Amino acid sequence: MSDVQPSVEQAPETSQPSSTPLALKVEAALMTSDRPLPAAKLSEVLGNVGVKPIHEAASQLNELYESTGRSFRIEQLAGGWQILTLPDYKDVLAAMHKTRAETRLSPAALETLAIIAYKQPILRAAIESIRGVACGEVIRGLLDRQLVKIAGRADELGRPMLYGTTKRFLEVFGLATLKDLPKAEQLKPKTAASVATAVATDEGATEPSAVATDEGATETSAE
Repeated sequence: MSDVQPSVEQAPETSQPSSTPLALKVEAALMTSDRPLPAAKLSEVLGNVGVKPIHEAASQLNELYESTGRSFRIEQLAGGWQILTLPDYKDVLAAMHKTRAETRLSPAALETLAIIAYKQPILRAAIESIRGVACGEVIRGLLDRQLVKIAGRADELGRPMLYGTTKRFLEVFGLATLKDLPKAEQLKPKTAASVATAVATDEGATEPSAVATDEGATETSAE
């Protein structure tokens, strides 16, 4: 009489996303860069594979990172792709590099930066007209932080300078392009963002009292 072997149930195997050779090359390229790399640049260095395969490779890698619980993912910033650590681990990085976890800007600097972001290229006189206060020191602070740049000169008497935002601005605020700036209805009133609301909607932009007057405020450089 033959022995009956008990059946053993096997747990179903869970399939994990795998990486294609192109995805691994994209990962290697991004790992060596401390700045966002445009898809066109990645395509060029990887043998002109095309932009669409680069986007597909980034999505594939992010699926793999999420399924395996990695502490980072690929994000689109400033017109390019970059591997960034998840926000949950910012304290670890701050301690590792002995730097402040966040770079803080004063309310005056945030207001000025919002005006420049929404109205660029813009003259200093136009910024001061909207805010109702002098902005020279604040603008210089933003220039030092590489959040603002001289975008050209106006075609008028004296050829005054025009100001605009930089790629660094996009990186710091997590934006792929300027089109990703919040719409006016998404911004909360009675904060520094209220200036951006007025600028984005052009309501009260011609009358400083309708936006921000900084009554009794002393202009300081951005911090």
